[in-house]
Amino acid sequence: MKIVQTDGAPKAIGPYSQAVEANGFVFVSGQIPLDPQTGQLVDGDIKKQTKRVFENIKAILAAAGCDLSNVVKVTVFTNDISNFTSINEVYSEYFNAHKPARSFVEVSALPRNAQVEIEVIAVKEAKS
Repeated sequence: MKIVQTDGAPKAIGPYSQAVEANGFVFVSGQIPLDPQTGQLVDGDIKKQTKRVFENIKAILAAAGCDLSNVVKVTVFTNDISNFTSINEVYSEYFNAHKPARSFVEVSALPRNAQVEIEVIAVKEAKS
């Protein structure tokens, strides 16, 4: 097992790692729209927040030696299911031809009152 850490994404805000690599998989912890430089939640609408989340995920995956094409499973959490269409618009910019399995869940609240949190699982052995 290997801990993945990068300055290109926000530091963990709790007792966990940005990601863990194990048995050829990379498990990326849920990312909220924190600016990696300031550690603060980005201002803006759900689309801007979702873009920040994906940029953080991309940085963590790069530190693990892979990219979005390695992602096999995505879980999206939002505090308001009416964000579904806007999140999907941004999501499709990052996953267009490559479509990993996905769950999309409304929750009552997210850390730091974020509107979106996304976690991914990637596999290092196979790229599409």
